[in-house]
Amino acid sequence: MVDQVLQGYAVLVTADRRAGDITAALSRRGAHVHHAPALSIVPHLDDAQLVESTQRLIADPPDVVIVTTGIGFRGWLEAADAAGLSAPLHHLLAQARIVARGPKAHGAVQQAALHTDWVAESETAAELTDFLLAEGVSGLRVAVQHHGAGSDGIDDALTHAGADVTPLVVYRWGPPRDRHLLTESTRAVANGEVDVVVFTSAPGAAAWLHAADGAGVLPAIVEHCVRGDTIALAVGPVTARPLVEAGLGPLAPERGRLGSMIRALLAYVQEHDPTVRTRAGHVRLLATSALIDGVPVALTPSSLAVLRVLVASAGRVVSREELLGALPGSSADPHAAEVAIARLRESVGLELIQTVVKRGYRLAL
Repeated sequence: MVDQVLQGYAVLVTADRRAGDITAALSRRGAHVHHAPALSIVPHLDDAQLVESTQRLIADPPDVVIVTTGIGFRGWLEAADAAGLSAPLHHLLAQARIVARGPKAHGAVQQAALHTDWVAESETAAELTDFLLAEGVSGLRVAVQHHGAGSDGIDDALTHAGADVTPLVVYRWGPPRDRHLLTESTRAVANGEVDVVVFTSAPGAAAWLHAADGAGVLPAIVEHCVRGDTIALAVGPVTARPLVEAGLGPLAPERGRLGSMIRALLAYVQEHDPTVRTRAGHVRLLATSALIDGVPVALTPSSLAVLRVLVASAGRVVSREELLGALPGSSADPHAAEVAIARLRESVGLELIQTVVKRGYRLAL
């Protein structure tokens, strides 16, 4: 059985592609996953622009073909096959020099019974570009198979060095299918209702941040991330870049892989375990719930707000006035704090919170 490291965590997935894989991996570890894609993807089989670019390449073959992703290369072959261009494209690729960005791209080329001349083991566009520039590309025709995140500077660098570059974007980004859902997802994060936000592409991250800015909630999101209440999780350094620039301080593995991203999140959660030891058990606060000895306890927003103040006080006595100030809304009635305490005790047990006569309440550490 997989360890339930993310038990009770509320996770927002902003990706369209492979959202199912991400959701399954997180759910197996106990997370409650919500899905609000920041962008949609134009499928390669329905992409007339990709077919048109392929036809132009067949008519005027390139000297070099750069394969940046395995899934993108296979998608290109599938699109060509659907358009009746499989044989001429395979002949074109067999005659060209193929350069791959990483082992996965290399593996896809091998599966197509083609030969790769060189592989960038670091899987970075920078290593690939540096290699070609060192060899010289002036006067060469170069076809670059891109993923949806764009060229990563490959096209511009090779064009500046004198190459005739033809880009092939195997899947392209489109607008989100549900703009309202996207906007509401940014508000949920700003309201502290989400523990982790997952990003798998730089354009998707930028689009989500743009939606948050448009809704007027980006400053609140940045504050949550800076405090550590919310984790902005990116699949790799390229995806993390817009998040870094916005000040979210994202968590990202060095290698852009979904598996690496999940492992980085699990390691971070275990290392930064916000558990407080109390007489009622080990208490961990999450965005919409609390865990007591690993068991999730659903709490109302008022109960959760009170518990946050008590946990933050680390055993110090908290006055009714302080608790009242933490409650949602603008009530000035001290009785509201007493009601919130009573409801919290109903949910978490009587032994967790102590009453200090005429002073207030404290956590029973």
